[in-house]
Amino acid sequence: MPARKGFRMPGSGVLFLAVPDGAVPEMAERIASLDPPARLAVVHLSGALGLDALDALPANPRGSFHPLQSFPEPREPAAFRGITVAVDATTPALLRHLGALARRLGARPRHVTDRERVLYHAAAVFASNFLDVTVAEAVRMLGRIGWSEKDATSALLPLVEGAVANIRKRGAVKALTGPIRRGDADTVQRHLRAVDDPDLYRMLGLVALEIAQAAGLDSAAAERTRRALTRDVAATRRRGRR
Repeated sequence: MPARKGFRMPGSGVLFLAVPDGAVPEMAERIASLDPPARLAVVHLSGALGLDALDALPANPRGSFHPLQSFPEPREPAAFRGITVAVDATTPALLRHLGALARRLGARPRHVTDRERVLYHAAAVFASNFLDVTVAEAVRMLGRIGWSEKDATSALLPLVEGAVANIRKRGAVKALTGPIRRGDADTVQRHLRAVDDPDLYRMLGLVALEIAQAAGLDSAAAERTRRALTRDVAATRRRGRR
């Protein structure tokens, strides 16, 4: 926000910085250079940055307001209904104000401190960005057997939506299905021989196996599945030591 002729800094209220994470400290410095009044609160919208990103404005109330929602493009205000918004602030008054704003949008405010911020945002990446990545990989796999991207996406989306609906109804542990949940080690081995990236399958499979055990998979089936997921890795390591 470079200074320009005719620009006047507001005397009070909240100034939201809707900029990329890397630009937040620079924007704070630019605002500080305009000598903003102390009653003006400055709030960033980053999920990963703490309030220290606004340290250039020590005289002003500073806050963060991060909707736990994806915005790949402009969306209607209804996108805020029922979601969680992570809020934090340097003053109790600003924290209350940001919480009230979230509620007016139909969202639920949740106080997330600087200490909790990075892990909170990493969780959001797993739930949103990595979901997109795994679906894209599934679409690519179907492309190997001749499916168009459109057909593959159309076929897989109901599966994704069903999984999300099951998580909503039963929780992530009880919602798990598939060969790892059943302890079907032979199917897991066939998958590992077929996929282009068996290491990715193994990594996700071992996490799924932990969830399957929490859901009640018996120890013998779990061990067979674990061996199926790690057998080729162990053999490769032995060959490498020769």
